[in-house]
Amino acid sequence: MSGRFEGRVAVITGGAAGIGRATAERLAAEGAKVSVWDISPDALADCAFAAHTAQVDQSDEAAVIAAAQDVVAKLGRLDILVVSAGITGPNTTLETYPSDAWRKVMSINVDGTFYCNKAVVPLMKANGYGRIVNIASVAGKEGNPNASAYSTSKAAVIGMTKSLGKELAKDNITVNAVTPAAVRTAIFDQMTQAHIDFMLSKIPIGRFGTVDENAAMICFLASEEASFSTGAVFDTSGGRATY
Repeated sequence: MSGRFEGRVAVITGGAAGIGRATAERLAAEGAKVSVWDISPDALADCAFAAHTAQVDQSDEAAVIAAAQDVVAKLGRLDILVVSAGITGPNTTLETYPSDAWRKVMSINVDGTFYCNKAVVPLMKANGYGRIVNIASVAGKEGNPNASAYSTSKAAVIGMTKSLGKELAKDNITVNAVTPAAVRTAIFDQMTQAHIDFMLSKIPIGRFGTVDENAAMICFLASEEASFSTGAVFDTSGGRATY
């Protein structure tokens, strides 16, 4: 692959597995120094391609700030952030949704995305350059039944992305979101088979997406080429998204 990320330093949360890992590996292959953040120490131990790793719970603001500062201290700068870590929560109706599970989904998916975005903005402003890519979901656009917390959290990520993109539009920092349809990764372990079947039935192409297809989109948005798109939402939904 080309070296379009030579000289860049990228942070990927949830970067030890799934879409996050595919993105981190591609960024590294194209020249970036990659910092992988993940909650799993065992998964991080398998990230030999990374220039830096950190065990981070992105719902812990102090841990996020410390990890971002450590990246700059160890790698010299921070140019790219991809927020890929997230959870689905249980598949049940809103009427029966456990309140503690609701709060956990919001804490990781919404608060965690906010903490990561907030932590890197001053570091990117100091360099006069930045690319932020938040991984949302087509569920945030359309709302999946029996997934009210996940759908709500990803809608919030889309709103946050649009707002921050406008705030940073004149700072040479772009902020965009990617909205995948279902991708068969370990996150499927958190879902019922009925919910998995429902998601597949909604995809016109008739298959699940792949981590590499999503990594390709994310890496474009993380590159210098994507210089005139910000506060925007890019679908990788196999034709499911209607807007």
